[in-house]
Amino acid sequence: MSATPRRRLSPTRRTFLAGAAAAGATVLGVPTAGAAESVTAAAAALSTNVHIFYYPWYGSPKVHGSWRHWQQGNLTPPNALSSDFYPKLGAYDSGDRAGAVDQHMRWMRAAGTGVLVTSWWGRGSYEESLSRLVLDAAAAAGLKVAWHIEPYGGRTAASVADDVRYLLNTYGSHPAYYRDAAHGNRNAFYVFQSLNIPDWTAIEAVKSLGIVLTQTTDTSKAAHFGGMYTYDGIAAASLPNWSGVDRFCTANGLVWSPSFGPGYIDDRAVPGNTTPTVGRANGTTYDRVWQHTLTSGATGRPPAWVSITSFNEWHEGSQIEPASATPPSVLPYQTYNGAYGKTGAAAETAYIERTQYWVQQYVAQRPA
Repeated sequence: MSATPRRRLSPTRRTFLAGAAAAGATVLGVPTAGAAESVTAAAAALSTNVHIFYYPWYGSPKVHGSWRHWQQGNLTPPNALSSDFYPKLGAYDSGDRAGAVDQHMRWMRAAGTGVLVTSWWGRGSYEESLSRLVLDAAAAAGLKVAWHIEPYGGRTAASVADDVRYLLNTYGSHPAYYRDAAHGNRNAFYVFQSLNIPDWTAIEAVKSLGIVLTQTTDTSKAAHFGGMYTYDGIAAASLPNWSGVDRFCTANGLVWSPSFGPGYIDDRAVPGNTTPTVGRANGTTYDRVWQHTLTSGATGRPPAWVSITSFNEWHEGSQIEPASATPPSVLPYQTYNGAYGKTGAAAETAYIERTQYWVQQYVAQRPA
């Protein structure tokens, strides 16, 4: 979320999420708990076709000078946070490379997610000020960086086209700047809430510079874009039929990057909201959406890209970042205890390890 929440309060998002139900059923063919435990970071598969949404928007008095994001919902960090889970790293600062960001990169590397899609709120934003730090840390871990262009004030199709040029000109020479060899060595620019802008003709001018993805499954809204994605973990939990989108993208030379996550809960960050909650069901939810995504294409094969919601969107409880098994008692926090049969400290990294398992399955099954 931003300092003024965007995902949770968005009418577009709520309309899109309406009716989505929490997942919980057992899926035949999903490996038993513990199958990912043999995966080590040293032997981990790393795929640049697996993208994960990353949020460099947190701040603390020690680094940033004040709390940022953690205090949403009128809470008082560092013990009372605007999340139903408590980070293993505590109320960290996104500008603290040694204390947080480098560890994030190591975890994403261990998970096998080769591209982090960093939340970007326009030139002059807090997130933009940390872009080079994120790129430097990613490069050190052997990861690549793509961009999540958020609905900053005054955003238009023309400004997004300018953003693509700016990001390429400013960071294009950086070793962590993502370039997909299969798609003309272009980076990915995911555009959140793209349907808020009716005419995207202006981005035709930057098609050769980047793959700009629209957030929708409505193929009639894909004109001028280079790809489509969903972001929405709630809708993904209902296991939607994505074969038509996959077929459309393949026929029209677009990149399809369906999004999914381990769960969703945002009631602490937005008290009184009515957004549906998706329970994690000790990892069953995550297994179900991964398995569904791997077989959701028109040919029953995985799509060219997949996008995980999210690494660290703590406000919405969609994170795979490790959560503390012993959070502060000031609030009733959830933990990952029981995920994939793990308990206590061993459960803290359960979703990192499970992601690595599914990345291996994806790499083995996706089209060459």
